[in-house]
Amino acid sequence: MLTEARVREVVGSLKEPFLHKTLAELDAIEEVKIKEEKNHVSVKVQVARTGSAEQLQLQTQIVNALKGAGAATVGIRFGQLPEEVLAAHRNNEPQKEKSLLHSEKTTFIAIASGKGGVGKSTVSVNLAVALARLGKKVGLIDADIYGFSVPDMMGITKRPVVRGEKIIPVERFGVQVISMGFFVEDNAPIIWRGPMLGKMLNSFFQEVEWGDQLDYLLLDLPPGTGDVALDVHTMLPHCKEIIVTTPHPTAAFVAARAGAMALRTEHEVLGVIENMAYFESKLTGEKEYVFGRGGGDKLAEELHTEVLGRLPLDQPDWNEDDFAPSIYQKDHRLGKIYTEIAEKVVNRLAQ
Repeated sequence: MLTEARVREVVGSLKEPFLHKTLAELDAIEEVKIKEEKNHVSVKVQVARTGSAEQLQLQTQIVNALKGAGAATVGIRFGQLPEEVLAAHRNNEPQKEKSLLHSEKTTFIAIASGKGGVGKSTVSVNLAVALARLGKKVGLIDADIYGFSVPDMMGITKRPVVRGEKIIPVERFGVQVISMGFFVEDNAPIIWRGPMLGKMLNSFFQEVEWGDQLDYLLLDLPPGTGDVALDVHTMLPHCKEIIVTTPHPTAAFVAARAGAMALRTEHEVLGVIENMAYFESKLTGEKEYVFGRGGGDKLAEELHTEVLGRLPLDQPDWNEDDFAPSIYQKDHRLGKIYTEIAEKVVNRLAQ
């Protein structure tokens, strides 16, 4: 059975990610509790910056270390190190590099929708891949922190690694990807409040090593106009936006809110993508407009922009050896449409 002394020894040997001292040296283990009947250990640890990607990495290290020492389950809470401790070790913090947020080369493109279920994430991953196929350097942030799905959609099985003080994104189909899904165990629910979400999103910009400056960084936003969408509008005043809708009038009506929010914050709306535009029978070639018609055109008119493309209902060709359930091959009919959309986006931004 683990003792408090043993827990402090195990956790105390781990390094605080910003000050580069062990947690024991910083006296950063604020509390240890052990439930002997369940072999459950809970600890409260202080760090220099809460809500960061480094905190998530440290959390994983603590869980693994304590389970390796014999704990059945582990609970962790984080707090902020006192100002006097931070001041005493401030020189140990690395100087901040120029952030991607201030890049003059990278164009930020947010993929937004008014409601869920319209295929926004599918559009995000396929547009990112299409841009990469055009020879562009592309990054993709799965900013839908509550409903992250990008890793599964792209068939990503690896996790990011830490090199020095930076997290290295996972590359797939020529796209560098970072997602909250990489830092959550067993598809656990996220129960953070708004300010915590903003810190996490900021970490994706500041603390991820994106390599040579990207041409495009796409953000798969949560649906609607909530905290994360507001944070994006604040952090990225020059961000462009693409609004995804279905042809259904209600979907287009709700999507208009996301578009109106972009316009009010002076974000240029590059265009509208109408997903699930129709179903085309492979036997007869007949088109059925399952969700109605006209929603994309009406939305584009309201937002004073254009329809970049209309995507029919169809399934990618699955490759069991290299499984990516939502990525369309380049020669698939939807893959060709995504290439056309990507070319339109590049041309619009070049004007």
